Parts: sequence; structure tokens; C-alpha cells
Amino acid sequence: MAEIFVAHVADLKDGDRRIVRAARHEIGVFRHAGAYYAYANMCAHLGGPACEGLLFPQVVDVIAEDRTYQGQVFDESRMHFVCPWHGWEYDMKTGVSAGDPKKRLRKYEVVERGGDVYVIE
Repeated sequence: MAEIFVAHVADLKDGDRRIVRAARHEIGVFRHAGAYYAYANMCAHLGGPACEGLLFPQVVDVIAEDRTYQGQVFDESRMHFVCPWHGWEYDMKTGVSAGDPKKRLRKYEVVERGGDVYVIE
């Protein structure tokens, strides 16, 4: 297993991301709410740069007890990112596609050591 340097901890603030080059592919590394998440930068749909799109909280439909639609809100506890090619959306904590839960991105381990952040390939 290879360790790939991502950034110095001080340079990777909450809400930031880095795209690093591995042997034959790229890996997107995110920092959110003090945790690190890393995924293959290849969309499960058509191979686009999945980790390079917009970041936003999950959109949730609000349904009242009488089953009427009340609008939508953002769930700040569930951050998502979107592939810029065709809009496929992924849960940052799991890498699972919001549109098709059978599809997910390959996940990588991230370690913090000596003031630096590394992804394990």
C-alpha cells in the first residue's frame, strides 16, 4: 500500500478538498466537520471527475403529518458533492450515489500524521 501526500493539516481547512494523483488515477480528498473523506475521482455514471463539482448539504423534502408537501430544507449534517459532467450526486460520508444507492465511489483511507495528511492507496 502506498501513502500519497495530500497537504499539510494547516493548509487543508474545513470545507476544502484536494485532488491528488495516484499511480493510474486521481483521488479526491475532502475535509468536512473535522473529518477526512477520500474517493476515486471517477464518477460511477460515465467516468467524469466526480470529486471536482459543487459541495452542498443534502436537500430534504419536508412532508407534514397529513402527508402534504411543505417545501425543502438543507440537512447540514449530510454534505454532498456533485460530478460536474452530468450532476450525479454523492454522499460525502459514504460515497453512495443519491440517485442510485447501488452505485458508489471507491473509498480510500485518510491518515493524519506529523502535521500532514496522507491518503492510503
